[in-house]
Amino acid sequence: MFICYNTSMNIYIGADHAGYNLKEHLIPYIKSLGYTVVDCGAFELKKDDDYPVFISKVARFVSHFPNKRKGIVIGGSGLGEMMMANRFKHVRATVFYGGAIAHGEVDLNGRTSADPMEIVKLSRLHNDSNVLSLGARFISEDEAKEAIKIWLETAFENEHRHNRRIRLIEKLSPRGQGLRLFIFFLLLSIIIGMMVK
Repeated sequence: MFICYNTSMNIYIGADHAGYNLKEHLIPYIKSLGYTVVDCGAFELKKDDDYPVFISKVARFVSHFPNKRKGIVIGGSGLGEMMMANRFKHVRATVFYGGAIAHGEVDLNGRTSADPMEIVKLSRLHNDSNVLSLGARFISEDEAKEAIKIWLETAFENEHRHNRRIRLIEKLSPRGQGLRLFIFFLLLSIIIGMMVK
């Protein structure tokens, strides 16, 4: 396993009402690992808040410097939070909502694993994930801490095939198309406006 001890990195964290209490317990833990934590909310428990508000803040920070920042987002299942984070360019969010044991090989070398945290490791080793989404209703605080520690300490393998796939994700992803289309149509309208005059 590759270990990465980049404790100068900022960790951005956000949660809705379902993840609020877990977030409040995880912040001091992450700080104890030597990281700077930036809390993106929620800042109080409100049962009718909406996770996209808080998760988008985390994803936006990570999106601007995807190799220098990491994010942790927390909700009931972690699934919607992962989906929201993945809407941002350069964000590669993974979800953990409890240990699942692989039923077969976990890599091209035929390696098997009975480690319930294997999926967390693989998200870093093979996918260079930069946002970890946690399902607070499915994991204990101790499981969350273990997943976070493993995720933060596991470095990307940086193998050619993994880099190629990450580049393909960026290339084939429609993320960011909205801004490009807006600029295109803005320029088109300016050109047409100049032609009409």
